[in-house]
Amino acid sequence: MTVPFATSARSSVGIEWELMLADRDSGDLVPRAPQVFEALSEDTDLERFTITQELLTNTLEVTSGVGRTVAAAVDDIADAIETVRAVTDPLGIEMMCAGSHPFAQWYEQDVTDKTRYHELIERTQWWGRNMMIWGIHVHVGVDDVDKVLPIVNALSVYLPHLQALSASSPFWAGDRTGYASNRALVFQQLPTAGLPWPLRDWAEFEAYLDDMVRTGVMADASEVRWDIRPAPRWGTIEVRACDGMSTLPELAAVAALVQVLVEHFSRELDEGRGLTTLQPWYVRENKWRAARYGLDARVIVDPDGTQVPVREHLTETLERHAEIALELKCAKEYAGVARILEEGASYSRQLTVADAADGDLREVVRHLIREFRSGPTLREHLASMRP
Repeated sequence: MTVPFATSARSSVGIEWELMLADRDSGDLVPRAPQVFEALSEDTDLERFTITQELLTNTLEVTSGVGRTVAAAVDDIADAIETVRAVTDPLGIEMMCAGSHPFAQWYEQDVTDKTRYHELIERTQWWGRNMMIWGIHVHVGVDDVDKVLPIVNALSVYLPHLQALSASSPFWAGDRTGYASNRALVFQQLPTAGLPWPLRDWAEFEAYLDDMVRTGVMADASEVRWDIRPAPRWGTIEVRACDGMSTLPELAAVAALVQVLVEHFSRELDEGRGLTTLQPWYVRENKWRAARYGLDARVIVDPDGTQVPVREHLTETLERHAEIALELKCAKEYAGVARILEEGASYSRQLTVADAADGDLREVVRHLIREFRSGPTLREHLASMRP
């Protein structure tokens, strides 16, 4: 099977953000996405951003246009949110984002009326119906198809870092799970989801797709749901490992880190240098540790099995690639990663709120709604950062 890889601008950025729709008073999810989407459809035809429906009727996804910078892509996302809010506010609907809703139940959610979603649920049954998960996807353009799989494999070393920074699903259907990112472990139950196979080159990826399509596992490359995957249609590498980010500045920070890492790996390949990869069993262990412990995880960072705290390795990584961030014009967004390390990721804030409220998860939802609505805009956040 021949799978063409589209042309894209090197290190260009696109962002997708999955958002929950919640009742303003109860905080529970509401199946109002079809109604909101219908009210929006004509207003967004000429915009750079897009707004689409997802698997469940309680979810909308906002997607940026292709940005040369992270700031440009996030501006699109902010414009999309403002457009959605003009419809949701009069309806008493709030938007919020995390990897999971703290107390919503899967059996009370409706599936969006699209053939591909019904087919997914028919095949996956209980696990499919339990996909009450929200995430972000970050696309970064790659200028040579021969770089794609080597970069995917190298990015897998940083998968736990990205997962820990974004971890925001410590609760599931009313239970405190003990995991920073319960979403990470739930999502991998779907067929074709989870860690990427350690393929060496594009020919092996085409052979993989040929096997999967020929045996009826999937229809095309769009059904590859790996945590990090090639996106042939767009000419990008797409990072899908992250829980839903709770605020716009955090979204920008993680997007900047992904952009910088992809550009770094691309430069290494340009210079003829090999990229560090890990044994698949180390990659799997790192994913579990990040899901369980979040930013308190110790991760394996080289083939020799060296283990360091993920916070420490992230700090080293930020310092090592700061010059690339300057060149990509995302230095302030990139510095937002350090702020997450200082102030904690969403999962830790949610747990703090729950403890202060004697375990009342309605307060956690109110907290998430407030963060999404009243947290600093990206411009306000960047203005507060040192140059």
